[in-house]
Amino acid sequence: MKLTWYGHSAFKIEIEGASILFDPFFTGNPSFPENLSVDQASDGVTHVILTHGHNDHIGDAVDILKKTGAQLTSNFEICMWANRQGIENISPMNSGGKVNAGPFSVALTRADHSSSFQAGGEAVYLGNPHGVIIEAPGEKTLYHLGDTDIFSDMALIDEIYQPKIGLVPIGDRFTMGGKTAALACTRFFNFDTIIPCHYGSFPIIDQTADTFLQAMGGDRDKVAKPKPGEPIDV
Repeated sequence: MKLTWYGHSAFKIEIEGASILFDPFFTGNPSFPENLSVDQASDGVTHVILTHGHNDHIGDAVDILKKTGAQLTSNFEICMWANRQGIENISPMNSGGKVNAGPFSVALTRADHSSSFQAGGEAVYLGNPHGVIIEAPGEKTLYHLGDTDIFSDMALIDEIYQPKIGLVPIGDRFTMGGKTAALACTRFFNFDTIIPCHYGSFPIIDQTADTFLQAMGGDRDKVAKPKPGEPIDV
């Protein structure tokens, strides 16, 4: 599995038969690589997955979906909202559900957050926020936690799906901070690889992963910190 972080919570996951974008917030993302364009980052994308409806997660999704014809997978409300924007290739689902996306399967989990889209000064409700589980043959199971606080049912998520790759928000204020995120990783999961996200972008959230790394203690060797735009193998 090849993984590229584009800053904030935007990721591309490349597996056999699929190229998946998570929360493609590129335009206006302070940590999106300056040497990349939206078209370059979304080239060849087959699927777009949105964890929730906030502007810094929906980002460029509608334009990317229109240009690429990729399939959108998200909660029912986001998919219906996107359909009203002209997106026809949608796969709506909700908490606890699991769907076959061809080369991989998707399951949505609980996330403790909110979900709305600011448009023209008004907030459009876009359903519940979620985390996302990706399972693919021959690959480690990946869990994008979305934007969330810690919650004890993370133990059930680990029991059901046994994810080995965790994309974990650590930036504080809107999500878990570094200490809480480290507690979530070490108490509830047995990740092989942890990639922190939702930090280092807007100035009102943490700018570094230092607090998270310190709190991870002896497990800090599980943490990978790719530079935005540089792919790694996981």
